[in-house]
Amino acid sequence: MFIRSLSLRDFRSWEQVELDLSPGRTVFLGANGNGKTNLLEAIGYLAALDSHRVSSDAPLIRMGTERARIGATVVNIGRELRIDIELNQGSANRAQINRSPVRRTREILGILQTVLFAPEDLSLVRGDPGERRRFMDELCTARLPRLAAVRSDYDRVLRQRAALLKSAGRHARSTADLGTLDVWDGHLATHAAVLLAQRLRLVHDLAPYLAQSYAAIAPESRPASIAYRSAALPAEYQDPAREPQSADTEALEAIMLRELAAARPKELERGVCLVGPHRDELELTLGEAPAKGFASHGESWSFALALRLGAFELLRATGSEPVLLLDDVFAELDRRRRTALAAVAAGAEQVLITAAVPEDVPAELAAAALRIETTGAPDDRISRISESARAATQPVTEPATITESDSVTGSP
Repeated sequence: MFIRSLSLRDFRSWEQVELDLSPGRTVFLGANGNGKTNLLEAIGYLAALDSHRVSSDAPLIRMGTERARIGATVVNIGRELRIDIELNQGSANRAQINRSPVRRTREILGILQTVLFAPEDLSLVRGDPGERRRFMDELCTARLPRLAAVRSDYDRVLRQRAALLKSAGRHARSTADLGTLDVWDGHLATHAAVLLAQRLRLVHDLAPYLAQSYAAIAPESRPASIAYRSAALPAEYQDPAREPQSADTEALEAIMLRELAAARPKELERGVCLVGPHRDELELTLGEAPAKGFASHGESWSFALALRLGAFELLRATGSEPVLLLDDVFAELDRRRRTALAAVAAGAEQVLITAAVPEDVPAELAAAALRIETTGAPDDRISRISESARAATQPVTEPATITESDSVTGSP
């Protein structure tokens, strides 16, 4: 899989860009703040309908404008598809496949697969459980795009059920309120069971790739492992070595209904949902100790990198090869980790890399280099790729000299 062309309009710092790309490695060079990461963020958004940097779409729309547009032509095993999405201020986003509108933006999921490694990934190890739940759910959706609808339905039911719990807790608990809560329990258990089954399958499938990637990055360290942790699930379900079963979804739904019934008194008292995938955790372990709080800075970086490389290898083994996005990460890594990441990147079908200076990119990833600069006053800066980028075919260690211009079209 590779991206043949990328187009942006009023996305972040980009007023407009039309960029031709090709398989292999491309490096976007430029000082911090010039818009390199914005290009990878746009590509990642097309793949996941989510940004790795912010939790809402509003910051993605260039200041002073009402909407942003992202489009890409994706080639996968000889088949070419065009996907476009329009992000709107104050109204629903809209998407197209091959220039034809689709009813829901999530219908474009699965056309483009990416794995992005960025400095923010350190939060996968050191951050809150929500970061790791998001990692699991995005990877599950990459493997099974229809799971996006399940996630959306689960979140909707969760909000409505929480509102009912608060209302019932403040007032006398009428038979009608409790009967309505029974209905929402059923909806929540149904969606939760599907999401749980996919998360458990993911952890089982990802675990060996994670262990292999970490051992290659940090062979002197303790072995790395992952496991799914849920207060609602029996211990046997939380063993990553357990082979997922076809009947798991039905069994998990029954477990969820039982746990929801048991937790109802506490939920009514506190007015919150205490049971469900939204409270679960992806446990990261080094040796016998949890990585969070016990891993050194270097071990934390190694674990974060191993999670992304494991995800890349898992997707490559079970489907088409994803596009690898490396956002200014080589400067953060020591020699061994840079070498391990470069080895994987060298064999990927398409790799898009951002770096501040050519020296940040390992020599084995010699690639076409596009220099990104900005124009305009400090309060109204616009990122640009100059017309001379068309000739940028030298190895990244000798990048093309690119002068500032009004053109925003480039091709490595």
